[in-house]
Amino acid sequence: MSVTESFRFDYDPGTIVYGRDCVAGLERELARLESERALVITGTIVGRVSTVIDPVRDGIGTRLAGVFAETTPDKRLTTALDGADQLRKKEADAVVSLGGGSSLDIATVASVLAGDKRPRDTIRAEFRETGTISIMSKPLPILVVPTTLAGADLSITAGITDRMGMDTETLTRGGIFDRRLMPAALFYDPTLIETTPHQVLCASAMNGFDKGIESLYARNATPITDATASRGLALLKRGLPEIGVGRRNEETLHDAIVGTMLVQYGASRATETTLSLIHAFGHGIARGYAIQQGGAHAIIAPHALRFLFEHTDGRRDMLANALDVESNEDPDATAEAIIEAVVEVRDALRLPRRLQSIDDLSKEDLPTIASEVATDGFISNTPPELETTEEELERVLQKAW
Repeated sequence: MSVTESFRFDYDPGTIVYGRDCVAGLERELARLESERALVITGTIVGRVSTVIDPVRDGIGTRLAGVFAETTPDKRLTTALDGADQLRKKEADAVVSLGGGSSLDIATVASVLAGDKRPRDTIRAEFRETGTISIMSKPLPILVVPTTLAGADLSITAGITDRMGMDTETLTRGGIFDRRLMPAALFYDPTLIETTPHQVLCASAMNGFDKGIESLYARNATPITDATASRGLALLKRGLPEIGVGRRNEETLHDAIVGTMLVQYGASRATETTLSLIHAFGHGIARGYAIQQGGAHAIIAPHALRFLFEHTDGRRDMLANALDVESNEDPDATAEAIIEAVVEVRDALRLPRRLQSIDDLSKEDLPTIASEVATDGFISNTPPELETTEEELERVLQKAW
């Protein structure tokens, strides 16, 4: 039995609300925050789906300032700047983010830029030079209404991109990391999540599922994140295969949604995050190619875990317990059982298995991806004995090809 010598857990999550039709309480939560006018920021598709947008409009009630339905998976800085313009134009004092992680990132950056009086070109120039944006004033409070299972909600990070012209080499990727970006409130409403298209929901679920796995083997894990990640993984292991075959009933939605809430609890905190090896690979694969991050995770997770277990214990007994697989006296057998459990969830969600299935990815690109993974910020959260050289990371990618 291992003993925790010491740890520090600095975490201040937003208010969490769960339940069918819980978005009806949005106006009440805005009143608690003393916010009079809230702008909904959502995607170009979600904003047209009446079964999703109408309950949110109704829930905000008389405090609705308007709807900005312009976000896309590209997460462009120009979209966040447009959203900030709308916040000022509508005299909004709060933001309601509706949708997946892309909408939340745009809403978060817009909340930061709403009080920024600098010219657009100055903000974009800073971002292209530094990969981030200075927070010049207190961000507006954000209320989050997720429609996916990516587990990107309880976070103090927002990713963003900026492109000059059409040349892909001019694409700048970066984001903002600040404890003031934690949402003020989060509404997990099964009524809305069950309307999300099947493939979108399944891909996002793999992203959330891997947050729980990584929180257990990250070098900065704590007993608190151990507890929430373990319980969350148990629920996801039970619920996600049912979601994968289309069974969206009260029990399976509960397991998938509550499991996602738990695995992300404490994963993103004031000075660090427990996201680690799989997410670093996911960034390297998804950022430059035609695949969403959940799909990238589906492909790489078994290979990343095998690499992890080749070099470190990876807290495999705790992972085995969380995933309800037998912890064998043979450590290698335990590791393989964990990987098999992850593959079972991946396959139940009907997600891609090989890198070669990505249309615009060539095998010649793998060294470049390995280089990006090696410098990803999440690599620092891997166990200290894991050797994450470019050569080793490329070997993992070759096996996933």
